[in-house]
Amino acid sequence: MTTTITVIGGPTALLELGGLRILTDPTFDPPGDHPAGLLTLTKTTGPALSPADVGPVDLVLLSHDQHPDNLDGLGRQMMSAAPLTLSTPEAAARIGVTPLHPWQHHDVGRVRVTAVPALHGPPGCEPVVGQVTGFVLTGDGLPTVYISGDNASLEYVELIAGRFPVVDIALLFGGAVRTPMIDGRLTLNATEMMIAARLLKARQVVPLHVEGWTHFTEDRTDVHAAFSEAGLDHLLVSFTPGRPVSLGSARSGAR
Repeated sequence: MTTTITVIGGPTALLELGGLRILTDPTFDPPGDHPAGLLTLTKTTGPALSPADVGPVDLVLLSHDQHPDNLDGLGRQMMSAAPLTLSTPEAAARIGVTPLHPWQHHDVGRVRVTAVPALHGPPGCEPVVGQVTGFVLTGDGLPTVYISGDNASLEYVELIAGRFPVVDIALLFGGAVRTPMIDGRLTLNATEMMIAARLLKARQVVPLHVEGWTHFTEDRTDVHAAFSEAGLDHLLVSFTPGRPVSLGSARSGAR
């Protein structure tokens, strides 16, 4: 069974794995301003596919619900139509999704979804930015997939690599996000994405969350430059937004 990914825009991608259609951080609104607490975030690029284009999904993996660049209005509608959404305990309290604490897992068909730690900024940022989670997907005969969510911590990536020594595909959220509320980056920059790929020993890397918003300070060009300089550009999956791309097979596939 082929594993494919369709990048839709921002943090949103459709992963077809183990017979499931899995959607990450649904964002389908058109360009425009989005209130986010005391801030207004501006979206500059719309999604490559509409919810109707995507069609039904089996599972939504939501890194967090509190920021509109990871979950917007149309994304909430798409999520509400899905039979299952996994996210943080804070998100579960606010919007009624199924919570996972770090290292807890939930089996969906052939796929085991394990929540893994993520930190949405520098140490101590949690009271301002709230909880965020990443995910690792495993299953017999399936590639192991890491979805970072809005994580800025390489220490957490190293911890995850220790628990999952085989990572076939890494969906790394980048963009080197900055806002006036926090003195520091809220997501990985391009060089840190490259370091994360090395720590994970990833065979393939799909950069997400690197375009479409004014508070993103880096884009796909920066990612390609960082990987190329390190001699790792062969790890980057080449894609056109809105079009599915086949990904590699499993190295271990064990749960």
